[in-house]
Amino acid sequence: MLKRIAVADLRIGMYIQEFCGSWMDHPFWKSKFLLDSPQDLRRIQASSISELWIDVSKGLDVEAGAVARSEAEAQKEVEATLMAAVQPRSPAPSAPMDLELERAAKLCARSKQAVISMFSDARMGKALDFEQAESLVAEISDSVMRHPNALISLARLKHADEYTYMHSVAVCALMIALARQLGLGEGVVREAGLAGLLHDVGKMAIDHDVLNKPGKLSDAEFSAVRRHPEAGGEILRAGRQVSALVLDVCLHHHEKVDGSGYPHGLQGEQISLFARMGAVCDVYDAITSNRPYKAGWDPAESIRKMAEWKGHFDEAVFQAFVKAVGIYPVGALVRLESGRLAVVLEQNAKSLLVPKVKAFFLAKSRVQIPPVVIDLSKPTAQDRIVGRESAAAWGFEHLDELWSGMPQPRPRR
Repeated sequence: MLKRIAVADLRIGMYIQEFCGSWMDHPFWKSKFLLDSPQDLRRIQASSISELWIDVSKGLDVEAGAVARSEAEAQKEVEATLMAAVQPRSPAPSAPMDLELERAAKLCARSKQAVISMFSDARMGKALDFEQAESLVAEISDSVMRHPNALISLARLKHADEYTYMHSVAVCALMIALARQLGLGEGVVREAGLAGLLHDVGKMAIDHDVLNKPGKLSDAEFSAVRRHPEAGGEILRAGRQVSALVLDVCLHHHEKVDGSGYPHGLQGEQISLFARMGAVCDVYDAITSNRPYKAGWDPAESIRKMAEWKGHFDEAVFQAFVKAVGIYPVGALVRLESGRLAVVLEQNAKSLLVPKVKAFFLAKSRVQIPPVVIDLSKPTAQDRIVGRESAAAWGFEHLDELWSGMPQPRPRR
């Protein structure tokens, strides 16, 4: 039986099932283990994790009087959060998804090379090419305007060894989509995109082997990684060409509304709107991306987990983010009422519960069927989503090829 508890109520002998936070919030490689070390307990208490799940069938239960939530209670809270975002405010795309996917694929390739070049300059102490950065943001902004699902979804498909660079591209696109969802002016939208593109430039001050270490980080390594916002701030200040908005997002995208974030432990309104936006966009792309030490989570699972992490995100900003990417984002695996499994192809501009999907598998008989595209918003669809599924649990290795129509990145040997 699983229970969600506060870190303050954690004790030796409990079995940790999962931390309620992104992988950057704690130094542990694995999230499932029996807590039998006082040192590990202190490390968890010193991290920015405020809650976690324990399995009381494998370890100690909470002490009398401690507050704990069951899975059913947690899921009820998540459903309420997500249902509040069912009706998106985004305008309908102006370009077909398949056409924009082709353009976005080429833009992703150009963007990666541009970011590699800019970040390499930063690593060597050279000045950043802000003109190049602003030109790149303009291209990304135009793509997101034509069809937000395309570039945002493609940017999630990245090799683990190119994560740092493509993560910057993905967060740029997510910031642009979120800023538009919030109704911000176009000039501010571009600034938000530039902030997303440069938010992690401080990682260039961290040893490459530490950033991509496939195991548990030492305390010193974890501290070094957590210093990247301040290192990025130093790089941007030295360039003297970015706005206070861009600098603020770089410095504070790891702050949390409950004050448990870093580097300054800001809380609530002390954190700017744009840093709160950056926090949501940064975490979403981080947890949906494959890393050297962990496979990314399914997009729909990631949205649900983020909705569960109380105190991490600004609620209004998170609601807007869900409206922008969907309750079932592009690439999510879902189960239909008919018993078919389908992958989400495209959001519906009027309701996030009825996206366009591609059904390809019969769950009961475990048989693959010829793929069929279904627009669940149409009365003729006669089907609906009844739940999300795990591609890993089903053994689907090429799910992203099914929705994108493009070869899926393979791990480099």
